[in-house]
Amino acid sequence: MAAANTNAFEPIETASRDEIAALQIERLRWSLQHAYQNVPHYRQKFDAHGVHPDDLRTLDDLKKFPFTTKQDLRDNYPFSMFAVPRKEVVRLHASSGTTGKPTVVGYTRRDIDTWATLVARSIYAAGGRPGDIVHVAYGYGLFTGGLGAHYGAEKLGCTVVPMSGGQSEKQVQLILDFQPDIIMVTPSYVLNLADEFRRQGIDPASTSLRIGLFGAEPWTGAMRQEIESILGIDAVDIYGLSEVIGPGVACECIEAKDGPTIWEDHFYPEIIDPLTGEVLPDGAEGELVFTSLSKEALPVIRYRTRDLTCLLPPSSRSMRRMGKITGRSDDMLIIRGVNVFPSQVEELILKQGQLSPHYLIEVTRDGHLDSVKVCVEMKAELDSASASEKERAARELQHHIKSYIGISTRIDIAEHGGIERSAGKARRVIDKRPPAR
Repeated sequence: MAAANTNAFEPIETASRDEIAALQIERLRWSLQHAYQNVPHYRQKFDAHGVHPDDLRTLDDLKKFPFTTKQDLRDNYPFSMFAVPRKEVVRLHASSGTTGKPTVVGYTRRDIDTWATLVARSIYAAGGRPGDIVHVAYGYGLFTGGLGAHYGAEKLGCTVVPMSGGQSEKQVQLILDFQPDIIMVTPSYVLNLADEFRRQGIDPASTSLRIGLFGAEPWTGAMRQEIESILGIDAVDIYGLSEVIGPGVACECIEAKDGPTIWEDHFYPEIIDPLTGEVLPDGAEGELVFTSLSKEALPVIRYRTRDLTCLLPPSSRSMRRMGKITGRSDDMLIIRGVNVFPSQVEELILKQGQLSPHYLIEVTRDGHLDSVKVCVEMKAELDSASASEKERAARELQHHIKSYIGISTRIDIAEHGGIERSAGKARRVIDKRPPAR
């Protein structure tokens, strides 16, 4: 793989659509053959569906091939999805495994180089340049965020501060002392850092930071405005996931900030109907599916990400973009027949000037009926508001949720700091309903 060009775009970023499609076909054929020949799971699944890698003649033919899910990776735990001998795998990552066995991801040396190159390309697209100081507050370890950001920033020629997550007071101290240009972190945790700045009597917008690359959890346009207003930075969306490559699958370009550009020379995207599996046209919202085009250790064929979004035409680069993730097909809440995504509630909270972006949705069942409670905080400067002012804010949010989403809720205004903060992905929903039988 060619190293990232630190002085200008890589040629593929401005290539014609025909050139991109030709490269995708070539790499897609290789990836299908690689998976079929070296991973028993893919051979068995392709054979069961009556398809062979040779059946791929056009990009449209990919829809003939079966999907891959997180459960497939769990069923083949730990190494049975690898397409190279284990001794060729130079690094292992794994998901937390909180809902079952963890999903294990392996990387060859070439995979690591590809990953670093794509993160370097992403940081450059976001406005980063060689010599910038990058404060990495994604978690290090089995989670891919910290090390992925770290290697990419180094590849671009940046100075890396490998802080990892947590220790908010120390994070603030190092930002003040080292004067970084860029922070890479989850959007929910950067707001927690902003709270820590204010607790120490420091204006969060007064720091050296000029760019934030935020990923690992869905966040709304309203959250972007909140972050940019509080910290005085450009908030840029970077996307990835452990099973494909994370971060570095896609990243917004700072010129437009109009949705992450998918690096289509390495990942082929599709949007499907999450219920039927039917491939949907560009512009239609559905579930995002990726096929890797260059991964050696763990090729993924039509991997269902469960992220709900749409494919958009190219803008700042020649590759397609993805819209903001509106939720996940597997964490959508169905409340009395109404489909509800946490991002919808978040957007309404952030439109209400008195409320902070820290919130928690709790779902319970009272008899046969679902009940929803939204816990949210007033903004720090309004925490001393009177009981009547807090009650008014709660009624306003309750009204907006009923009007725009269509469900009745109870709103609890918590004291500032009363809602759990996370140094990684924020927990937004607690579903206490008994499992369906």
